[in-house]
Amino acid sequence: MKRNLWFWLFFVFAILIAIYFATRMTMTFMGHGKIATVRNITVTTDTNDQDPGTLVAAAGIAPGTHSYSLNLNTVNERILKTPGIKKSATRRLPNGNLAIRTVLYYAVAEWTDGTSFYPLSADGTIVKKPSQSKTPGTVLFRGTMPNDISDITKAAMNLVSYIDYIEMIDNRRWNLYTTGGITVMLPESDPTAAIGTLVALNEQHRILSKDIKILDMRDGARILVK
Repeated sequence: MKRNLWFWLFFVFAILIAIYFATRMTMTFMGHGKIATVRNITVTTDTNDQDPGTLVAAAGIAPGTHSYSLNLNTVNERILKTPGIKKSATRRLPNGNLAIRTVLYYAVAEWTDGTSFYPLSADGTIVKKPSQSKTPGTVLFRGTMPNDISDITKAAMNLVSYIDYIEMIDNRRWNLYTTGGITVMLPESDPTAAIGTLVALNEQHRILSKDIKILDMRDGARILVK
């Protein structure tokens, strides 16, 4: 008899617990109760260069919004419109709050339209966060950008004090323009090797300080000077 009593007590207790959690879940999905609303948004990034408040504002979620009515893909799309954001992932926490994780573009150079200067990532993405002056010690590009500028940027850093800007010609090769007014026509096949040759020539003969207008390096067998 005593065993039967304990059995029924535990059985009734289990039923009550099940009803409680089922009710809480139903209320949550219907938008009732604190657990169903967004009270806090946590933002983490891979660097410290981004203001979390900017991303929270970009998410466009008002306090008290029903958490389970949010489309997280839409939230990510809003955040990706923020300058400098490369990737965004939004996660709904069990307590109804949101956690946003972002990856930023890492600027390796700058791009200019002739007026403003924009950070430029290694994959050629122009980040829409301009400044009015060029950052000292950076390689500057103009015109159309390809999908990868990492190699040309690394090579050009060896001449960064001489370079005004670099521009792609006919979507196939680069021209390098110096602060002294020289146009260096780089070959299509291996522009980084040509820049290496130019570095050596400048170290030995100070060629970028001479009164010349064009260095044509498109022919690997010879360099034309005009």
